[in-house]
Amino acid sequence: MKAPAFFGEAEAYRLLARAGIAPPRHGFVDANPPFQSGERVVLKGLGDGLWHKSELGAVQFTEFDAAALARAAAGMKVRVEAAGHRWLGGLVCERIALARAEGLPTEALVSLSRHEAGWIALVGCGGLQAEALGAVMPPLQWPLALMSPAEALAEFERHLLGKIWLGTLRGTAPLTTRARLLALFEALWRLAALAEAEGLALLEMNPIALDSQGEPRPLDAAGRREAPLPACVPPPAFLPALENPRRVALAGVSAQEGGVGRTILENLLRCPQLVDHLVLIKPGVLSLLGVPCVPDVSALRGAQVDLLILALPAPAAAKVVSELLAQGGGAQVVCLVAGGLGDGADIAGLGAQLAAQLHTARAAGRWTPAVLGPNFLGHWVPATGLDTSFIPAEKLAPPVRRGPLALFGQSGAFLLCRRSRNPELRLGLGVALGNQLDVALPDFLAALEGDPHCRAIAAYVEGFGPGHLAATVRAAVKLRARGVPLLIHRAGRTAAGQAAAASHTGALAGDLALERTVLERAGVKFSPSIAAFDAALAWLGAWPGFTPGPVALLTNAGFEAVNGSDLESAPLPLATLSPGAAAELEKMLAEENLAGLVTPRLPLDLTPMARETAFLRAAELLLRGEAAALVIGLVPFTRNLDTSSDAARSFAAALAALAQGYRKPVGVAVDSGADYGEYRAAFAAAGLPVFARVEEAWLGLATLA
Repeated sequence: MKAPAFFGEAEAYRLLARAGIAPPRHGFVDANPPFQSGERVVLKGLGDGLWHKSELGAVQFTEFDAAALARAAAGMKVRVEAAGHRWLGGLVCERIALARAEGLPTEALVSLSRHEAGWIALVGCGGLQAEALGAVMPPLQWPLALMSPAEALAEFERHLLGKIWLGTLRGTAPLTTRARLLALFEALWRLAALAEAEGLALLEMNPIALDSQGEPRPLDAAGRREAPLPACVPPPAFLPALENPRRVALAGVSAQEGGVGRTILENLLRCPQLVDHLVLIKPGVLSLLGVPCVPDVSALRGAQVDLLILALPAPAAAKVVSELLAQGGGAQVVCLVAGGLGDGADIAGLGAQLAAQLHTARAAGRWTPAVLGPNFLGHWVPATGLDTSFIPAEKLAPPVRRGPLALFGQSGAFLLCRRSRNPELRLGLGVALGNQLDVALPDFLAALEGDPHCRAIAAYVEGFGPGHLAATVRAAVKLRARGVPLLIHRAGRTAAGQAAAASHTGALAGDLALERTVLERAGVKFSPSIAAFDAALAWLGAWPGFTPGPVALLTNAGFEAVNGSDLESAPLPLATLSPGAAAELEKMLAEENLAGLVTPRLPLDLTPMARETAFLRAAELLLRGEAAALVIGLVPFTRNLDTSSDAARSFAAALAALAQGYRKPVGVAVDSGADYGEYRAAFAAAGLPVFARVEEAWLGLATLA
């Protein structure tokens, strides 16, 4: 028999007691409750699905009298059943003498919920005014898998309710002790495990109050049972097949130039390793542009490809995937280029039907391909020249700088814009995720956990589908343990943005505050803007292992030094000079004929009189010091900086060598117009991140910090 969805107060009290949280003494009216005549009690009328008993007059404060309580319970039963709730009984509970702080809230709301990111504890002000108080004093949210009871206590001590309970507000006395609170939070961690075993999705205690001895006591509790969604993840071998395919098939290629499929084919033909390893699915044709053709996917059954790209309309693409599932093979990875599957244009529900087919086949242990998209704009592997996009090379040159960064986006256009704005980005892998009907961001993160070549990951996210947030958290924790930073730009943070994301990629928006809480605790960095994301990308591509700390600023413009001082913030203080370094700097300035022109302090303004040698000597001195990173501002208009190509390349190479030698990030800001594009390119080619302004460089570091 299926367990009821509602988990009533009596059942909840039983579970709380097992976890070590003492409920009030209680018993049902008709079962000899453990009270003496005249004892102060509370009578509660319990109903299936009834969360707010007082609204139905199903709560009464009285003294214990068995007969009177039976009559009162009978009246409550009538009201509860009239409201549509099945009667569960009249519960008699002791009235606990509570500790109070005059004029201040002293009751807590505590809930445990099985979220997509695991069990979450919510702790805030409780009682009848819980919602109003929560707007003034937001509750704390604790992902139990990512923190400890001791960490929870430290946070609670800083919350207003914690200050009231512990008496740390001026003019208040403590109502309890840190030891009792730690015991409560330790019990919450145990309670989550018990709730999981009980099949609960929610257990709420509102309120928990302190008794006269300072012991936290639940005065009401209820919960809800809910079966978790079964996990069904793509096969783990999908990433090698996508990154390094030995054989690729493409459907939807026209003989006419300019079409989507034709452009994808032209990009594939530029990949040296795919020469003689391409096949087109095109009935009635033996060959096109020198590439052999087969009539349909049945030809792939005995000659499986690593990658099958379907540049077909949504109904035709869904049909091909169904045919692959029916024949039990043909391609390890299938890419759906078209939209109209699981997004705002999918009126027929094709995406849901296809997702169900994939889930059913995979859950049954049958062969199932990993499916990317729909709205799969393409992916890029610069190391091999692989480009599966439908963007012509004359519109956007494929990335050529291979490096440690993996870049993902639910919007393919977002990735294209990032590539265009930063053509020197050192990219190992770039993937336009599209609608994530099957393979999603957390699947890529999990697949990259053990990849030694991937040392930084960045992603543009518009929402998380069912189960994706929990999987992202798990992967982020493992990546953090390996020292791989994960940067996310979270779009769709407003109601309008969420609606646009849903219509664009079918992205789901949930509790954004909770989402961010669990991801940040897992080590994820968030960019406050796309500009910050771009700046952080530049640093990640060149220096994935940045450790936050003091930043040194070296420039030849007074305004950059002044503005650099204004940028100082908690995670990124300005570096300082030791007495020995200051003396060494003074000596160097004299040798560079800058004595009397330059003040030997940080930020260091070398003035327009400085030549490249002064920059290099100062950079070496600063990198030897406490600085965790160095930002160099180069205003190139002075005659003393040689901006010719050869000189710029030599200067850039020397700076890059210093950075590598000291294993510290060095970035260059060239605040000038298009005339100095080649000058900027010299530093980028040397592997240094290049920025338009010092503020931009600082913004990127601050985002990663």
